[in-house]
Amino acid sequence: MENLSLEGALTVTFVRSLLAHANIVDVDATAAEALPNVQVMTAADLDLGVFGPGFPDVNPSMGRPLLVVDRVRFVGDIIAIVISDDSATGADAAELVYVDYDQLPAVVSPHESAKDEALLFPEAGTNVATRAGSPEHDENLFDGCDVVVSGTFVSQRMAPCPLEARSAAAELGPDGRITAWLSTQTPHQDRTALAETLGLDPAQIRVVGLDVGGGFGAKTLNVEEVLVVWLARRLGRPVRWTETRSESMTALPHGRAASLEYTIGGTRDGKVLAYRLEVLQDCGAYASVGAVLPGLTGLMASGVYAIPRIEFESRSVVTNTTPVSAFRGAGRPEASQAIERAIDTFAAELGMDPAEVRRRNFIPTNAFPYTTASHAAYDSGDYEGALELALRSVGYDALRDEQRQRRERAATTQLGIGISCYVEITNGIAEIEFGEVEITRDGGAIVRTGSFSHGQGHETTFAMIAAERLGLPVEKVTVHKGDTDEVARGTGTYGSKSTQIGGAAARLAADDVLEVAKQLVGDYLEASPADIVLDPALGRLHVAGAHSLGISWADLALRASADGRLAELRAEHEFQAAAPTFPFGAHVAVVEVDTETGRVELRRLVAVDDAGTLINPLIAQGQVHGGIAAGVAQALYEDFVYDDDGNPLTGTFVGYAFPSSADLPSWEAVEMETPTPLNVLGAKGIGESGTIGATPAVHNAVVDALAPLGVRNVDLPANGENVWRALRKAKA
Repeated sequence: MENLSLEGALTVTFVRSLLAHANIVDVDATAAEALPNVQVMTAADLDLGVFGPGFPDVNPSMGRPLLVVDRVRFVGDIIAIVISDDSATGADAAELVYVDYDQLPAVVSPHESAKDEALLFPEAGTNVATRAGSPEHDENLFDGCDVVVSGTFVSQRMAPCPLEARSAAAELGPDGRITAWLSTQTPHQDRTALAETLGLDPAQIRVVGLDVGGGFGAKTLNVEEVLVVWLARRLGRPVRWTETRSESMTALPHGRAASLEYTIGGTRDGKVLAYRLEVLQDCGAYASVGAVLPGLTGLMASGVYAIPRIEFESRSVVTNTTPVSAFRGAGRPEASQAIERAIDTFAAELGMDPAEVRRRNFIPTNAFPYTTASHAAYDSGDYEGALELALRSVGYDALRDEQRQRRERAATTQLGIGISCYVEITNGIAEIEFGEVEITRDGGAIVRTGSFSHGQGHETTFAMIAAERLGLPVEKVTVHKGDTDEVARGTGTYGSKSTQIGGAAARLAADDVLEVAKQLVGDYLEASPADIVLDPALGRLHVAGAHSLGISWADLALRASADGRLAELRAEHEFQAAAPTFPFGAHVAVVEVDTETGRVELRRLVAVDDAGTLINPLIAQGQVHGGIAAGVAQALYEDFVYDDDGNPLTGTFVGYAFPSSADLPSWEAVEMETPTPLNVLGAKGIGESGTIGATPAVHNAVVDALAPLGVRNVDLPANGENVWRALRKAKA
């Protein structure tokens, strides 16, 4: 938002806590306000309530104040606002704001938090924000099981690290309306939340979503954006704020941060009979979206397997760390990581090939629609087909031969082959999306969508959908999104739901426009609208059986405009699917592990990702590529770490590792399409599938490479130090 031309705009700089847990004794802004044109505000100046948590089952006392009132709860908590004419002055002034702290013990580990010995919210009487599932264990769950194995692992905390940090600006118009330019994935939802927080009617607010530079689920409305909009109203001047990279690392909500314990049991011939999953979720300092994500983990606990008995329990606890929210996959990767690690552990105990154990437990292709024991209603799938395609593509038997030869000669560099068969949920709460199609004066079309594109390629995909229905060249279709004044309604983009509901809404709106067009052409040609058909190759509507009696879109728009009827060629549609969709796939990873140093090199990754009908395979492949990169990053690189006092140890790119393109092989993406019956396109989501499939595949591959050395698990990220530690533990 720094490039927006806003005359007289003020700059916001936030004074953030340097301690993870402390009472605020005093805030002295005297020195800061001695600088020219500097003003400092604290919680005493605000007339706003608490932000969140916003979920009915989450402890309401654990919401986040927009500015700290009396206690900071993580390094990065906002204590004061500095308003200045420019960012340099703001940074200088923020350094001069003196904060007197009374430090409190920090609670960093979710396991320690769960003991309730040091409370973040004393008035709550507990650190547990919410629970899901049942704490009562069925003592007979594993009856009839010949083999029962257990394991624990941590789906580690990750920072979203978008290419562009957040930025926001707001301006009060002469009519009293606020325009907010936000780095967001959800413009319409942000307008509603801003109105509720500020006590305004939504019509008084316009939200414009510009280029985001990467969102990954983290860029939805947060306290900083609310404060920017509030300040613009309060001061009557334009206000802007741009996050520093350090702020982005410590204040933009984090992802994952879940500890998972699994127990799986079955027969000696490889049939799984029962599965228990227990999750301890770290919410960070304030309970928000992160607190409820284990609900999705529990829903997807069964994975692609027909497991008769499943038991799930989760607790979400607050800690003195950055709040946790959605991050690419949001609760579903954890489910896949758990069940795929469990299946491999079970196979190892049986001495069976992990591919064969999977084959014996897949939900059959002819069983769909299928409801799992964890109450997920899968729409369509071919799980065995996806695995067989992946195994053929990677050359599985030859790889196992190579692995066997290396093991026989006790090679220093061992080969590991990891399999991950996953299913995930997209459009998880079956939301509504808005679409509108309008024919323009030149015979082109405009698609307006409540979905929001920040790198997913909606501008191409949605244009293709409308163009195909109307018989127009795709370049004649323009997609508009992200401006709440131009697009009537919308939910935005997250949860891999855009094409299946936003694209479907655009498709249905195009169908409605086509029907109106047939009425108009019938009027002009003095024919029955029922006899008018579209020649999609020529973009021409004509009388059936009389091709010469027709009108092109350009001619129709011209005639309708002259007659004052062009507005009739505009239709809107809201689409709501009856249920979520469930994309699926199979990934096979091949790694080499240096057993002396712990170094891991990813040699290959073959990915079969089935998202139903692919409107644009190139865009779908791009989503898979980006998703796999994020999944591999969790498997081998990323880990956000705090010390015992809650100080971030990986708050810069110097200490926080993530892979560049030079660190990764070229993915081998293999297409497969199993349409869903739940929308007219047959499309499911694709944006997060690569992430969900990749992490357990690579993780399993590393453990597989080290299995002859007695290693049964490697902590994530499974590289370097963690591999070395696992080897040392196995030798001991």
